[in-house]
Amino acid sequence: MIQVERLTKRYGDRVAVRALSFEVKKGEVVGFLGPNGAGKSTTLRMLTGFLEPTEGSIRIAGIDALAEPLEARRKIGYMPEAVPLYPEMRVEEYLAYRARLKGVLRRDVKKRVNAALEKAKVTDVRSRIIGQLSKGYKQRVGLADALVADPPLLVLDEPTAGLDPNQIRQVRDLVRSLAGEHTVLLSTHILPEVEAACGRVLILHKGELKLEGATSSIRLTMGGQSALLLSLVGRGDRAAFEAAVSQTAGVRRVVDAHDLDGGLVRLRIEAEGRPEVAEDVFRAVAEAGLVLRELKSEAISLEDVFAQLTTQDAAEGDDPAAVPADAASSDAASDSADAATDAPETSADDSDAEKKKPASSSSEDAS
Repeated sequence: MIQVERLTKRYGDRVAVRALSFEVKKGEVVGFLGPNGAGKSTTLRMLTGFLEPTEGSIRIAGIDALAEPLEARRKIGYMPEAVPLYPEMRVEEYLAYRARLKGVLRRDVKKRVNAALEKAKVTDVRSRIIGQLSKGYKQRVGLADALVADPPLLVLDEPTAGLDPNQIRQVRDLVRSLAGEHTVLLSTHILPEVEAACGRVLILHKGELKLEGATSSIRLTMGGQSALLLSLVGRGDRAAFEAAVSQTAGVRRVVDAHDLDGGLVRLRIEAEGRPEVAEDVFRAVAEAGLVLRELKSEAISLEDVFAQLTTQDAAEGDDPAAVPADAASSDAASDSADAATDAPETSADDSDAEKKKPASSSSEDAS
């Protein structure tokens, strides 16, 4: 569904995205991760046609997105981080307007709107004024907007930004339900959300792809290598524990170490993915004359992998402040421009939808 090869975006001497290559297959839900300034939003804007790359190629559903941008954009439903909604309109009329603007034929508009309302689970507020909805409902209306033209590909940029835990869970379940019927590329900072909803993960750092793979297999790695995470609790000098453990064959590093009450110390240890390493750690601690209270393996979370890949030299990452002001303002403007430009061609009988937005009486009460 998505084929990206050596995608690069430069702002003068500053490289925001560097030689990025990846594929997303039909029906997948893929998490697109990275710290702030990693180049995620820049990449999404290039994929959706709002930003022209400096180099590289993009194919959407087999269409060359650079040579045929309008055809490629018809295959995409894009939900930017700041969803551009018309607060004075009612949900159903807004989606009907958006459907017409995206080229949905007049005879199909009602069917598509009803389907989008159902998928996004906003049928209960279809007659409500958008400006009177909660943040969670507004986000779901934005998702319904992305769905209303029934695109095969959904690109969602931080769809749960600003939501409470219950709303995050609702959106996460919704995204997961779209798997198979739609291909989803999900950009987010909420790692448990990716673990729960995405079958595969792409991790971006400083504009480069650092790691990709199935979510289940990535959790078994650290830095792309098979890994074991051990938790040790013992009695004695913390430095002595660190020295004994660090010299053990198969131990890569002590992730963290801190003192506990009662003279105890706790260490978290990253090691090679061999069960025998735990036995070697046990032996090394005993030979050093230290008292071992507890030694167990821990499940490696996506957060552990993400932190290990992206914290080194984080201060030198892709800092948005370093991007020229004119480029940054252009990028920011692209989100709000989405409401008017994400499908600029419409059929002839729907050209009236482009002339003006339907009037809505703001004085009407929300039902």
